Amino acid sequence: MSVPPVVSALDQDAVRLAELGYKQELHRGMSGFSNFAVSFSIISVLAGCITSFGIAMSSGGPIAIAIGWPLVGLFVLCVALAMGEICSVYPTAGGLYFWTGRLARKNKAVWAWYVGWFNFLGEVAVTAAIDFGAALTWIAFANLAWGVEVTAVHTFVVYTVVLLSHGLLNTFGVNLVRLLSDISAWWHLVGVAVIVAVLAFVPDHHQTLSWTFFHYENHNGWSSPIYVFLIGLLMAQYTYTGFDASAHVAEETHGAATNAPKGIVNSVVVSIFAGWILLLAVTAAIQNYSAELGSATGLPAAQIFVDAAGSKVGLFLIFICGVAQYFCGMASVTANSRMTYAFSRDGALPGSKLWAKVNARTGTPTNSIWLCTVFSLVLASPALKSTTAYFAVTSIAVIGLYIAYITPVLLRRLNPDFQTGEWNLGKYSAVIGWIAIAWVAFIVILFMLPTANPITVNNFNYAPIAVLVVLVFATVSWFIGGRQHFMKDVPAGHDTKPVEEIFNL
Repeated sequence: MSVPPVVSALDQDAVRLAELGYKQELHRGMSGFSNFAVSFSIISVLAGCITSFGIAMSSGGPIAIAIGWPLVGLFVLCVALAMGEICSVYPTAGGLYFWTGRLARKNKAVWAWYVGWFNFLGEVAVTAAIDFGAALTWIAFANLAWGVEVTAVHTFVVYTVVLLSHGLLNTFGVNLVRLLSDISAWWHLVGVAVIVAVLAFVPDHHQTLSWTFFHYENHNGWSSPIYVFLIGLLMAQYTYTGFDASAHVAEETHGAATNAPKGIVNSVVVSIFAGWILLLAVTAAIQNYSAELGSATGLPAAQIFVDAAGSKVGLFLIFICGVAQYFCGMASVTANSRMTYAFSRDGALPGSKLWAKVNARTGTPTNSIWLCTVFSLVLASPALKSTTAYFAVTSIAVIGLYIAYITPVLLRRLNPDFQTGEWNLGKYSAVIGWIAIAWVAFIVILFMLPTANPITVNNFNYAPIAVLVVLVFATVSWFIGGRQHFMKDVPAGHDTKPVEEIFNL
């Protein structure tokens, strides 16, 4: 009788990955906390909440901020929980599109193809939005500290420097990126605590509790308070993006079948509470609503910090946010490049062999890192004409990512053969899944609608056009070549291979 080879606990991740059809190529060195830290850093309440604070100030005001944040958070948590259950079964860097290919009962590769392209678009857009938001913060800092004029060109130059530095860090500073990702999680938590404490005790004047929670403002031209409030939810919905990163770095995480889904869910849970406390503190500290909304810094939250806490302390708070946003963008490039690497590994992108190459020295997909960096630079280029392009990029990020998030969840609900993994929702799976599906259907439609009235070239929401372009491109490219080579070498269903073959791939 032959004795099966002994596989260490550390190698069980490689075994599971091989059972799903892939060889372990990326360096698996992440702990569960590091996995959580990547998603938490990309959600980044000190990035999304601060840089898009003006969106909610214009559309709904305090009620859209104080009530909108936890409301959106609960629905997003349902999405995260539903995604986590699937991630536990399929812990691969491909994440969403791979799950879709496994869960679709017919035309598996077609479903995976479309989800992969929406995920790719969403990842590139969210990277662009994060780093452009960081540029807005740093240019606001420079304006307040040294009087640097805030212009579209100056902002884009800072954006370019920030984005390229993230490409370089992910290329040459692999170990530093992992360390900074862990530091980032603590920086965010401590940073929120510091900002909240300063805004609670330093200002001489605070808004009342009722004003902070229920005051309504409308600066976007629409007459319907409900519609204005709903548009204001973009601030929260945009911030709650990027938690799929825990899935994309699953192949670099120990105990991925449990740690990756925990990273997805815990990053949302912690963000709900940390973000709400932060937003309430900032809203209550508003001193002059109209002046801060129209601040010359281009960043209302930055002006609120300065007005409430004084120039020196206010600048310090902006600095805390700027560093957090830098960490956020760095983590976003990491996750984006892993998804691109996996998508190319399955033959999706033009020139896939180039983008699927792994650097032997670093164990990272260097070429994919720069593909994502350049695409993000191109996507944000309309901001050279107007910084209102930031609003459109946030819409694209939300729509692209959430279409990719929810498709495998829908297919999981329609697939009676799905077998849950180590981490699952038990009897609550169905109700949570359907709530998630309904919410995403709602917000995808909502954020394709006009955001300001009257509609002009500067405020036009081109998210629907971007979605249409992706659909057309994905369809054409599928028939031209995708159907011939996409996911052809990956086993279907729950096919597995013997352990002896796995380590000789």
